[in-house]
Amino acid sequence: MQIQELNLQLVDLLNEWDPFGIGAGNYDTEIADIVQAVHDLDDEKILARKIQAIFEFSFEKLLPLNECKEIAAKLLAIKDGGACTI
Repeated sequence: MQIQELNLQLVDLLNEWDPFGIGAGNYDTEIADIVQAVHDLDDEKILARKIQAIFEFSFEKLLPLNECKEIAAKLLAIKDGGACTI
């Protein structure tokens, strides 16, 4: 899978996720930071904590780590699936 295609899939998943209930499409900055983190990290727990920190910085509210772990697992599955495609 090409990087651009991978990024689009990651963004699509993140756009569907609305952790603060403010409506899809209101997380562009956070999505960009999370997509970069997905490229940099391979560990679900570390990625989950990074996602939690990104949202805490932007919204000054702490997301439950379990929610962050769920989305981290999905993001890494997309990344791993892309790495195995011929």
